[in-house]
Order: sequence, then structure tokens, then C-alpha cells
Amino acid sequence: MPTETITINGRDYRLPQRPTLAITIDGCAPEYLDDALARGLMPRLHTMLARGGAYHRGRSQMPSLTNPNNLSIVTGAPPVVHGVPGNHYLDPSGEEVQLVDPSFLRAPTIHAELQRAGCRVLCVTAKDKLRRLLADGAVPSTSAEKAHQFPLPQLGIDDLVGLVGRKNPGPYEWDMSHYALEIGLAVSRAVGPLDLLYVSLTDYVQHKQPPGGPMADQFYRRFDELLGEYLDLGYVVGITADHGMNPKQNPDGSPRVHYLEDVLESVGIREYHVVLPITDPYVVHHGALGSFAWVHLPERDRVRARDAFAALDGVEEVYVRDEAAVIYQHPADRIGDLSVASDARTALGKSRAKHDLSLVASGLRSHGGRHEQIVPIVVSHPLSPRYAAWHASGVCNSDLHDLLLNGVL
Repeated sequence: MPTETITINGRDYRLPQRPTLAITIDGCAPEYLDDALARGLMPRLHTMLARGGAYHRGRSQMPSLTNPNNLSIVTGAPPVVHGVPGNHYLDPSGEEVQLVDPSFLRAPTIHAELQRAGCRVLCVTAKDKLRRLLADGAVPSTSAEKAHQFPLPQLGIDDLVGLVGRKNPGPYEWDMSHYALEIGLAVSRAVGPLDLLYVSLTDYVQHKQPPGGPMADQFYRRFDELLGEYLDLGYVVGITADHGMNPKQNPDGSPRVHYLEDVLESVGIREYHVVLPITDPYVVHHGALGSFAWVHLPERDRVRARDAFAALDGVEEVYVRDEAAVIYQHPADRIGDLSVASDARTALGKSRAKHDLSLVASGLRSHGGRHEQIVPIVVSHPLSPRYAAWHASGVCNSDLHDLLLNGVL
């Protein structure tokens, strides 16, 4: 392929010179990799880093949720550019809507633009909720969750499950993420390594167990084996996360939650709409409880509501719409009148009556706030001196494709 550059969302990218893979490990706080490396659970990652790969900590986008971060990774841009600030938002119709339809996108993906330039590309996601967004621009895309329904005819593959060689797991099974990686491997072996492959995993394991848990150990061991298989196929690999994960619990292990609708009622505010942008179809993961919320309410009540939220133990940030749009780089028309973020141990809910805590009876581990923004950013091959210095200084997960396509020697 000729050496060319292409401008995408204000950045210049070189067309890939080698098979290139970007992986988003959903919910992977750096502590998971640090612990697994320290205990020898990830020998291929260890060897990759010892041979010149680079691993530093960086930042995800706010809120630290799946959809805005995956879209930032595949567009190389913040939510204000691509238009997806949450998993879920309040539509102008007054209905809460999942941000899963490509019509919500306001910027092209790197994969769509590179495909237009003649590259062979593929996107694979574990949870199906991302598939249509990643497919924007006619990008071949599938999900582990629905691999039996969505083969890849663009690549000449009509039986994806048969190609992988085993039935795809469900969203609450520990190895659905690995199935997504197995899809990428199976396709690469069937049609040859791809110019640019993106694989996004799911965070069921990270929601259920901290580093060192038996299921977490099993997860990262298998991930390491699959990473090795990609390296053996000649892929340049980048690894990051959409967000980290923290326990949102009281000392006795019960969920620690502030219910914002109940707070508003307690100060006499009756007209409001609280939106939890973590909301998605996978309620067993987190029960729709995370560390970020939007609140829509009349202008007359905003100062009173802001003061009431700011007084809560564990609430760290409360911004009005114009402030939040600048601070979080959000599209102002898709966020609330107030944006509320809580600390590492506190989750935000609607009202106590609207959340089924039995879904998180084993302990609430969740994300969404500043304290889940720190993520690993790993590159398998040596970087040029300029890119190595930039990487070490602390980049964003949205910079991963820049590192992979422009920075690798």
C-alpha cells in the first residue's frame, strides 16, 4: 500500500503499513494489568513490553462510559466532535433514548475513512450495542453477542460462528470478550491480516471482580493468549480502555448511592428529569448506577438544585450546561442543564424506588466519573522519539490510532 496520509476529524493519519489492531478492554483500570503482570499471568504482554513496547497511563473521556469513549477512540476526537456524550440521553422529544443509532454521529470514524482510501478494515464489538455505530460508513462490523445473526458478507464470510468454531457466549458470560477477539483472529486467518482492525470488549468481569479475583485472573490469562496469537500474525497492537472501575460501596459492602430525584424532592423541586447516561440494556452489570448524571429542570430551580447536589458527601462536580460543554468537551444540545459527577466510592441514581439493588447484591462496582478516567495505553512496538515522549507524558485513549498509525517505527 502506498505511503499516504489522510486527514480525519482534523488529524493526519498515515495509511497503515502493517496489519494494525486496536483493542479496547472495557473497564480495564490499569491495576488489572499491573496485577496480572506482577503475578506472571500475562507472559506475552510482558515479553512484548520487554522487546520495546510501551505502557503508560492516560485518560479516557468524561463521562467515563462505554459509548462516548469507544466513539472517541475510533474517531480520534472528543464527544463535542462525534456527538455521543453518553450511552443514553434525553431526546428533544422528551424521551430517553439509547445512543446507538449511526444517525447520532456527527463525525466519520477512522475505519470508514481508511476504508474509503482503499484499506481493508473490520470492527468487532462484544456487546451488540456498539455494532451499528462502528458500522457507520459501511464498515464491516459484527458483535460477539449476535455473531450468529450478523456475519461478514463484505469479507466473504457467511457463517461467522462456524468460522470461529464454537457457539458465541451471552453477555453475562466471562468469555464473551474473548469471543470478540477470536472473531478477529478467525477472520484474519480466513482472509489474511487486515489493514486496520478494531475489537471492543465488555466489562462484565470488571464489574463483578477486582484485580486478583479468580474470574478476573481467568479473563486476563485468556486475553494474554489471544494477544500472543495476534502478535504471531504480525499485527501492530494498541491496547486501551474506555474507562476504569471502582467499588461504589459503604464500609459494610452495601451500595453507596445518592438518589438525585429524592434530593430534588427534599428541597421542594418538583419539575425535573434526571438522566443516567450509563444506562444501557445490560442492567446486570451495574443496575444503571454510575458516577455521572444529567439533570434537566427549569432555570428558576437550577441554583437551588446545584447547591443541594454540591452539599452531598461524595459529589465532586456540578456544572451548568455551558460550563460542562467546555470542561467535558460535550455537545451542549445533548446534555442536561446540570452535569453532576461523584467521587470514586459514590454512585448516582434517580430515586430509591426506581433502582433494583438486587442486581448488584454482590457489590456495586461501577464507573462514570473522574476516578475511572485513568486507563492503560499500550503499544506493542517501539515508538519514534517524539511519539514516545508524548505517550509517556499522558495521552488520551482517543490518541490510540495516532500512536499506532503515525508513531510506530
